[in-house]
Amino acid sequence: MLPPPDSTRLVTIIAHVDHGKTTLADNLVESNGIISERLAGTLRYLDSDAEEQRRGITMKASAIGLTHLYVPPRMSQNKQNGKSGGSAASSTSSAPRNMVIHLIDSPGHVDFSAEVTTALLLCDTAILVVDAVEGLCARTHSLLREAYLHQLVPVLVINKVDRLCMEMGLDASEAYMRIRELIESINAICAAMLNSAALDDEESDNKDARDAIWNFDPIEGNNVVFASALHGWGFTIPTLARSLFKSKTVPLKPPLMRKYLFGDFKYNSETGKVLKWKSNGGSGEPMFAQYALAPLWEIYEGVSEAAVAVGMKSELFEYGTVANGTNQNKKSENAKIEATTPGMERVVSALQVGSTAPSIISPQPNNDRPLPKTPQELQQILSRIGAGSESSIVTAVLRRYRPLSDAILDAVCETGPSPAEAMLNYRTRALALQIPQSLGETDTTTSKIEEFKKIQEAVRQCNPGDDVPTVAHVCKFTTINRSSVTDPDLPSLPPDADPLSANMIMGIARVLSGILRTEDVEYYMYGPRYNWSDADIPKQRIRCYLLMGSSFVRVNSVPAGHICAIYNLEALQLKTVTICDRRECMPLHGFDFALQPLVKVNVEPVSASDTETLERGLLKLSLADSSVEVTATAKGERILACLGEIHLEQSILDLETVYCDNHIKLRISDPITSFCETTDWFENEGDFDKFLEEKSPPLRQTTIPPYCDEEGLAYAKRGRCRIILSGRGAALSLRAIPLPRSVYECLRMKKQVDGSEDDLITVGKALRCGSDEASLTAPMVLEALLDSLDDFDGNGNALLQSSALSKGYSVKAVQSTNGEVYVPQKEDNKKDEDNNASVIEGLGEYQTTQQFLRGGLVCTGAALEKNESTSADAVALQKWRQDMRGSALAGFQLAMRAGPLCEEPVRGVAVILESVELAVTKGCKVAKDLSGGMVVAALRSGIRCALLTRPARLVEGHLKLTLHSSLAGLGSLHAVLSKRRGKVITDEMVDGTDLIQVTATIPQVESFGLAPELMKKSSGEVTAPELVFLHWAVLDEDPFWIPTTEEEREDYGQNLQTGDSSTGLDNNALKYIRMVRSRKGLMVDSSKIVVAAEKQRTLSRKK
Repeated sequence: MLPPPDSTRLVTIIAHVDHGKTTLADNLVESNGIISERLAGTLRYLDSDAEEQRRGITMKASAIGLTHLYVPPRMSQNKQNGKSGGSAASSTSSAPRNMVIHLIDSPGHVDFSAEVTTALLLCDTAILVVDAVEGLCARTHSLLREAYLHQLVPVLVINKVDRLCMEMGLDASEAYMRIRELIESINAICAAMLNSAALDDEESDNKDARDAIWNFDPIEGNNVVFASALHGWGFTIPTLARSLFKSKTVPLKPPLMRKYLFGDFKYNSETGKVLKWKSNGGSGEPMFAQYALAPLWEIYEGVSEAAVAVGMKSELFEYGTVANGTNQNKKSENAKIEATTPGMERVVSALQVGSTAPSIISPQPNNDRPLPKTPQELQQILSRIGAGSESSIVTAVLRRYRPLSDAILDAVCETGPSPAEAMLNYRTRALALQIPQSLGETDTTTSKIEEFKKIQEAVRQCNPGDDVPTVAHVCKFTTINRSSVTDPDLPSLPPDADPLSANMIMGIARVLSGILRTEDVEYYMYGPRYNWSDADIPKQRIRCYLLMGSSFVRVNSVPAGHICAIYNLEALQLKTVTICDRRECMPLHGFDFALQPLVKVNVEPVSASDTETLERGLLKLSLADSSVEVTATAKGERILACLGEIHLEQSILDLETVYCDNHIKLRISDPITSFCETTDWFENEGDFDKFLEEKSPPLRQTTIPPYCDEEGLAYAKRGRCRIILSGRGAALSLRAIPLPRSVYECLRMKKQVDGSEDDLITVGKALRCGSDEASLTAPMVLEALLDSLDDFDGNGNALLQSSALSKGYSVKAVQSTNGEVYVPQKEDNKKDEDNNASVIEGLGEYQTTQQFLRGGLVCTGAALEKNESTSADAVALQKWRQDMRGSALAGFQLAMRAGPLCEEPVRGVAVILESVELAVTKGCKVAKDLSGGMVVAALRSGIRCALLTRPARLVEGHLKLTLHSSLAGLGSLHAVLSKRRGKVITDEMVDGTDLIQVTATIPQVESFGLAPELMKKSSGEVTAPELVFLHWAVLDEDPFWIPTTEEEREDYGQNLQTGDSSTGLDNNALKYIRMVRSRKGLMVDSSKIVVAAEKQRTLSRKK
């Protein structure tokens, strides 16, 4: 029988990779007797997958239910009695309580961050584990922000405190100062996070109370735990104060003592006074060092001394102080440490000071693990558990001296809120239902809204009653083997089925209100995009299971405030779903994952007959892993996108072994890298008139295949294009220019942003946004751009209309007998056209529209005085505004999806529509039918041609790389990064170690295979890097540049006239373009057919 929400806690463990999350979870699992004491800390019980055990990292979030007897301290009882006059309610609330704690161990690697997001949504309390030596890492920063956005209550665990003694060789006072600085740095980061969030957060109710929990103060409460998960010990300042008071070590009341225990204070045992401690040369040591750390240091040194005394080599202390200070005897074959071994008397003596065991501090002593007081009692404990080595003795002793599980679970019960309290006071936004859109004031709608409000209130109160609406939210799906499920009612497998390959997909859910029942009720299933007006809502019966690590146990019901697994939801094909027994519910808000997939591959079966099996497997994979994206292209490719290389390897392994049941073999392509295309400025583009009149040879890309084959390229020049629609019934003139990111942000936010002034002036001069360029200002340019703005997308592109076009001045009707607009002739016939301008149909209108180009984006009054509009022009203007303009917008969007270089998305480009020419009949009617598809195709082709006649550039994604390196591995690290075009941003020493924390950027295309190369080149001196997408950046290389001078030919090679039309050596942009075009099956400029192989000339020059 599961308890009510008041006796439940939902907890997740979050931390940077290798900071001790799973080891900490082992200690909590061992407290319930699920695993043995000797295996706790090394078994990694919640890493149930074989691949997790092999790699040594957590890759999937695992949940388990634990029980804990929580005994509130007497201090809290006295406070409640003082407030309530000793009422029965207060005595009941301070009595021992049996608590159920749902614990979720989440991954620390950034590749599996989606698992962390779902764990944060399921839980109310976050145990943040920080390594005392490594301190705050990049992943810790992001986890702090994400936990705050999910409105969780944090508990800080300073883990691996033992490393300060054994690896760094710090004494107790030095270790105290380091821990204090670490907590101060964490609080500084939290304060900066709260300040930045306060600018965007408009909520004021309980905001100060929610922000106060993000200030970690060991003195005020149980939200800071000092621990060593490997050796199973941990404590808090309040419990240590109660221990010192009960043992009469320090005769101060616990509420007063804890104010001095973690601070610059020292205790004089002779006078019984607390004095100020000076860190710079003061006598004595602070109370925290004297009573919290010094006994631990004494135990470590005593066990190490005992190991040396029996002839063992001490493995605890890396710096060798203890081992070198004692004479080592010859080691016997059966050397074993006993309680009477020299050095162990130091251990027994230290155990009598500052123990936080329940038998010492609890009003109801727990004698399951008594604290040894004599060497004989210690020997009995060592003999019972078979401890004889250093690590086993240290673990056995410290688990009884300061048990970690009691410290963590007590802190969670005291600091962490119950599900009811969390939903009412803390997680008001994270666990709120979506608000339905109004459907009018009909009687039916009013009753539905009233029913929805009842559901909403039940969720807010976390009401577990039988008569309230039942609501549960499935945050993720996971695949488990059928053998791990305990359910006698499951249908049996076919006789020929393999039990090891029989898998089940279950949803991990949090019950928000009511009681979730197995098979008794048909529940409504609400997807994340459910609309209030949807008529059909799927209904399903479910099975409920409790999560016990890798085991799932069926239960008949699960009340509100608990976490469970739900079976029979696979057919919905939804990654998240809200379950309710009422028709008037809405789905939970949920959260979007902050990271985007970085690694993409094409997956296909070796045998074409296995295609259907692969598709079913990909469907199950995308359902079970919310961070995986599976897309099918028009060419039949199946693209699998993952967050990183480790995530990709695990996903492919799961696809082969789990979701496809080992039935097929897969062929995996090389990693697919996403690029974008853009353009750059011409040298003299800032001088509008000079740039317009200047005649220069065409750019090289317009003269070589396959780019020279672009349709309409003959009508484009220097970023401008006059594209003729199919049938020659109309013509559109446009221009393409670069759009700096700062200018795009100004257009998006409709105000000038910081650092955009220079870019606005540059764009203003290129487009002539004013009559006088000398007096052009940034606000003036921004106003002109906003007036001309037609549309913008999410990739930094914008569509503008010149003022002449928007006002109709540059929309001209061409009255022609053949119903066609003017098409320019070749250069040889230009003079004849100028002499016969009045005879050639459409030439006059063409010349008129070309005159408007000189007016720029904002035409002046002088340019408009010469304009003469006719009734035919009015017909053309109406046609443009009513039928063609919308299609032009669609053509712009289509052109931005695939650029002319390698069919990659276009980024950072502004397209300006300048004029329209439309053929009409003598009766002022449109001469030819112009469909929307014709306008879309024409505009797409015109933008591509305009971009081809400008300097071409590629845009590549850059990743942020964080890792630790020793001094010995720094040289090889820089060599590898330099070879891959990486740039180091910061490199800082980690205090007290020889490690350097390096932050760098690296192009995404160069990041594949980085970790193995770093490991090989540095001989293991560099840790595996964590890669997170940072930004897009222009690759400043012209892919079509060729060496022209003799010096350039010597440096870069001679341009080849036959075979490979290379543009020189080491042209990364061209290499990437060819790579993408080859992958997409497009023609590559270097793929030429050799007609006569025996006639190829050698290109080597002999000197």
